[in-house]
Amino acid sequence: MKKLIITPNGSEVVDYTAEEIAQDETKVSANLVKEQEIADAKAQEEADKEASDALKASAKAKLIAGEALTEEEANTIVL
Repeated sequence: MKKLIITPNGSEVVDYTAEEIAQDETKVSANLVKEQEIADAKAQEEADKEASDALKASAKAKLIAGEALTEEEANTIVL
């Protein structure tokens, strides 16, 4: 890989050192891990919301039908 170095006296193209390449690869890997963590958190948040919505719908249906609620369903009701 090459990089462009610009100075007041002009510019030149030089090769990256092995250390610079390793640093760049480390940064890329760290960013990929962060992106995956964010995606996982969003997926978990969406799954939690869907589960909560399903639980509320179940509680509502049972209330309408006059059936007993589970404790978890009862906890979804805001009084």
